[in-house]
Amino acid sequence: MAEKQVNINIKKLLNDYGISLRELSRLADIRHATLSELANNKRKSIHFDHIKRISEALDITDIRKIIEIENIEDDKE
Repeated sequence: MAEKQVNINIKKLLNDYGISLRELSRLADIRHATLSELANNKRKSIHFDHIKRISEALDITDIRKIIEIENIEDDKE
């Protein structure tokens, strides 16, 4: 069975909505540093409240736009 990885799609959201990280920070009332860590996979968890704030700020109704689950390939040769 393949391992799973949860991805937070901050960079894709910024691109899709044509806004900056700072603008999303302001709209969602989430610290810029927190969003930056999420965007750069430096943070291993996200608060449900942050998902809610992002969805409200960008009028998102499908959570899959914010987070996704990806299979991780084994590098065994």
